[in-house]
Amino acid sequence: MNHAPDMNHGPGGMNHAPVGVVIATRNRAPSLARTLRHLLDLPERPPVLVADNASTDGTRDLLARDFPQVRVLSLPSNRGALARTHGVRALDTPYVAFSDDDSWWAPGALSRAARLFDAHPRLGLLSAHTLVGPAADPDPLNDMLATSPLGPAADLPGTQVLGFLACASVVRRSAYLDAGGFHPLLFFGGEETLLAYDLAARGWGVTHCPDVVAHHHPAPSPRTGRPATVRRNALLTAWLRRPLPYALARTRDLAAEARHDPHARHALRQTLVRLPAALRARRPLPPHVERAAGSLDAADIGAPV
Repeated sequence: MNHAPDMNHGPGGMNHAPVGVVIATRNRAPSLARTLRHLLDLPERPPVLVADNASTDGTRDLLARDFPQVRVLSLPSNRGALARTHGVRALDTPYVAFSDDDSWWAPGALSRAARLFDAHPRLGLLSAHTLVGPAADPDPLNDMLATSPLGPAADLPGTQVLGFLACASVVRRSAYLDAGGFHPLLFFGGEETLLAYDLAARGWGVTHCPDVVAHHHPAPSPRTGRPATVRRNALLTAWLRRPLPYALARTRDLAAEARHDPHARHALRQTLVRLPAALRARRPLPPHVERAAGSLDAADIGAPV
């Protein structure tokens, strides 16, 4: 039986900063603590909400003991990226920045993001410039997004994109909820493209703005199973939103890879299990968004991994 999530409010409750921060986490208490220290030191003093995906490693005790000013949304089970949507609904700020438990925002970045949203009413999601690790190396995704063939729009800042890195993104709360947030079928791993599609289909702008900066300190090795999960979600996204010939071609491609690649075999099996649900939720993109997605396919700009 599912129970309603319990809400723990820190002293003083929520403030009135224009940008709140939502962190989805599970069983990564030490990394989460580092992230929270960085976020709580920001000059913007954003309200921070941790959506905890039923951690069992003492995360909630850590939060209560060391970070009483942080709001905690305790989910009864692991809901993956859907935890972010629970967090967005719980916040009342007009804009919401996402961090993972291994990422945070540069000082001043959230203020800059708020000004861009204020100045551009159609802007639904802003993708930041991401710096990786202690050396602050630029993420290769930065250049891919900055050179997007979709180019600029007169009523939007930056460059139009249909992909982003979740832990380096800021959303307009009303746009995010209008688009439905991250899709529950994908759980985690390459879930960003589908949200970008859904925002664009609803008329919201999705752009890359390199003057907004996020820091990402991922673990040295990828999480177990992530390559297969990203491939699964890319194919499910095709079945959910892209034309049937495209989805069929991508399925044939993955099946061919599965003959010699164990990650592809695992991804294909997971896709087939979820395919009936994807077909029930299928909603092809409007023609103008499909044309934009096709131009990105031609430029070989895929989802972040």
